[in-house]
Amino acid sequence: MASYEALYGRRCRSPIGWFEAGETNFLGPNLVQEAMDKVQLIKQRLLVAQSRQKSYADKRRRDLVFTIGDKVFLRVSPMKGVMRFGKRGKLSPRFIGPYEILDRVGAVAYRLALPPELSFIHLVFHVSMLRKCISDSSQVLEAPAIPLDEKLSYEEEPTAVVDRKVRKLRSKEIEFVKVLWRNHTVEEATWEIEDTIRVKYPHLFQYTD
Repeated sequence: MASYEALYGRRCRSPIGWFEAGETNFLGPNLVQEAMDKVQLIKQRLLVAQSRQKSYADKRRRDLVFTIGDKVFLRVSPMKGVMRFGKRGKLSPRFIGPYEILDRVGAVAYRLALPPELSFIHLVFHVSMLRKCISDSSQVLEAPAIPLDEKLSYEEEPTAVVDRKVRKLRSKEIEFVKVLWRNHTVEEATWEIEDTIRVKYPHLFQYTD
């Protein structure tokens, strides 16, 4: 759908589209043919631009391939325990492990050797959930330290309030607090509505009020 049609609920009237069948003679065949030629030229140039951008992206793409016995990290997704606008906010993913690759399943999946505490999770994972084992202490979590669910996600908990601000609207003011989350750095702290955080995590405000 074109932007005009999405905004106004009807198609834009152009020399190509404002006439019915058999009415082209009123506008003049030269005008109509010129407009149609321009449309075809625009389409060709858009296709060339798309192909060029695709070639740039393809140079950076590379298929991740692991071999049996390699060590990889498994991605888990932290979920904030705060409902914001009816949706659960997400933080940056973290990785647990490393775990050994037991087998390759198809072209883009691998079977991992998971510890007993993760026995409830299916052993086969898509390659997008794996990362090559490169030591980075700030990005690695031990599995027993976090309660994972079957979808490899866990609920994060805030540890401290590091800043405050007030957002002024037309008819009211909303107070926000900057929350530092467990297993995350100060750079990943998020702004949350103070009333929501205060109700669910009152202990964060015991020494700040």
